[in-house]
Formats: sequence, structure tokens, C-alpha cells
Amino acid sequence: MDQHKAFLRTEPSPVLPPPVFAGGAVKWVQQNMLAGPGSALFTLVGLAFLVWVTPGLVRYFIIDAVWTSPDGVACRAPGAGACWSFIARKLDFFLYASYPREMVWRVNLCLAMGAVLAAWLLWPGAARKGLGAALFFIAYPVASLLLLHGSEALGLPKAPTDLWGGIFLSMIVATVGIVFSLPGGVLLALGRRSRLPVVRFFATLFIEFVRGVPFITVLFMANTMLPLFVPASWSPDRLVRPLVGVSLFASAYMAEIVRAGLQAIPKGQTEGAMALGLSYWSMMRLIILPQALTVVIPGIVGIFIGLFKDTTLVAVVGIPDFLRTVETARLDPAWAGPTISTTGYLFAGAFYWVFCFGMSRYSLMMERRLAAGRKR
Repeated sequence: MDQHKAFLRTEPSPVLPPPVFAGGAVKWVQQNMLAGPGSALFTLVGLAFLVWVTPGLVRYFIIDAVWTSPDGVACRAPGAGACWSFIARKLDFFLYASYPREMVWRVNLCLAMGAVLAAWLLWPGAARKGLGAALFFIAYPVASLLLLHGSEALGLPKAPTDLWGGIFLSMIVATVGIVFSLPGGVLLALGRRSRLPVVRFFATLFIEFVRGVPFITVLFMANTMLPLFVPASWSPDRLVRPLVGVSLFASAYMAEIVRAGLQAIPKGQTEGAMALGLSYWSMMRLIILPQALTVVIPGIVGIFIGLFKDTTLVAVVGIPDFLRTVETARLDPAWAGPTISTTGYLFAGAFYWVFCFGMSRYSLMMERRLAAGRKR
């Protein structure tokens, strides 16, 4: 009996502090903003900066802003603030660029279908996600291509990709890059860890080559070299080329993130799966990859956010993305002016920030949800 007493606690365990929000807002401020002299100093400096900056921002964005104007004359007046009338008048161009206006219902329908399917897959409690994934990854791309490009069999006039642009084109580039980069990165990461020397060599060569050159270089290579590998009659569309470049570039970076997650999984997980008689692909699909991808969610979302912002670089190969439409619209002589250009760029920045911030918040929510089962 005495030999077991060493394993028993002879005194009560220390009381843990209450959660941060258990003490109310005042307690939270004390712990996070006034925890010490340095924290209090930074808090006061930050408040002073806000007091100094906020009135000017309110005047520029709201009080002195031009909300309605048939042209840019009012926006060029001395003391004028943000020219929101410029955004209102050019919003249609920002959304669709040169896409035929009688066909924009196709774009709206595609965006609506994509939003519904994405919400279906991203909603944690949604049912039948397998069906949603099949629709999103298989049926939706085909339906979108037929709608946006047109099909004589369906009675839809064709809209060449030369006319595509604006926000909807930026969404297409970002969605294609995100959808193809994750599975591509997984395959490359598995290839780099393969026991087959040839597979490991080519996977490593591709990853290091793509990661060693700038994104713009990859876009130029995809735009100029892809037609060289196929017959002239099979030459890829001018929009397909940068889409391939974006997907390959993001896949190479995603491969390193996934590889880090695979290396973080204890070796016992692999040995246990092998002891159960699981095949390599079953082991990866059911045991290793779910754990590895959960560990590296921040890195994966970081790649997605960077990819979404890097879609602006497709303009260098002649693709009129959203930012290019803003630059084109501000060159209109009727809307020339410093506050007009500033307003256009602020609107573009707000657009990218909203989507990137939304992805960041969603990843944090999923981290907490997936980590709940691992907490002790």
C-alpha cells in the first residue's frame, strides 16, 4: 500500500484563474491594455493617435465627401473629400468590365451559385457535404464555363474571354487558384516524401524551381510557353494560361505547408495505421492527412490570402482584373482628380481587405472548433 502513495496528491491542486471575460469588460481592459507601465503607455499613445486622426478621416470620408455628382467637377472642388459618386457611377464597370451588359445575368447567376455552394461547404453544421463538394468541384465549374462563355447548344451567345474582367474575373482567378492549389500541394508534398527516388526528385525539382522565381515570371512563362507544348489548334485560351500559372505557383507553396504538417504527425500514427493493415492511400486519407491539415490551417489560409491578393498581378499579362479596371476608370478625363484616384484605390483596398479578413476569421473559428477535441 505504501508504494502507491507516491502517486496520490496529498494537497488540493492550485485554483486556476477565471477566464478573461469572467471579470467583465473592466477586468479585460486591465489585463490586456493596462497590465503594466509599458502596456498603459502604448494604450495611451494609441488613443491619442486615434483622437488626432479620427476627425480628419470623418471629414474626408463622410462630411466633405461627394456622394452625388453627374460628373467629376464637384470632386475636383477645393476641400472636397472622398468621391463616392465616382464609385457609384463606375461600379458597373468595376463588376463586369467589358462583359456584354445584356449578358451580365450570367455572371450574377454564377456568383450566386458559387456563394451558395461555398456557404454549404464552409458551414460547420451543414448536412450532405459530400454532395455539396461534388457540385462545387465538378458540376459548378462546367456550368459556370457554359454560362460565362456561352454555348450554341444551349442557345447562349458566346462572350469571348477578351471581354471578361473586373471583380468577377478576380473572383474566378482566386477561386481556381484556391481550389487547385490544395490538392496539388498535397500531391506534391506526398511526392517529396515518397520513397521512390524518381517521384521525389521531380516533386522536389518542381517545388524548388517554382518557389525560386517570382510570381510574375511564372505568369509570363505560362502565358508564353504553354502554347509551345501543344498543337496550334489546341493552344490554351488567353485566360486559361494565367489560371494554370496561378495554380502551379500556389501548389508549390502549398506543398511546403502540407509537408510541414506531415512532419508534425508522430511516427506512431503511421505505424498504428500500418499495423491495422491499411494501404498507403487509405492511411493518408483517413488518418494522416486529416491531422496534418488541421495542424497547418493557419499556413494554408495564409497561402489562400496571399493568393487572393496576388490575383492583381495577372494584369501584367493582359488580364483586366478588378484593380486594372480601377486604374482604367480613373484615367477617364471627366473623372480626373487626386481625390478620385484615392477613392478608387481605397475602394479596391476595402474589397480585398473584406475578403482576406473574412478568410482569416473563418480559419480562426475552424482552428478552435477542430482543436476542441484535442484539449485536455
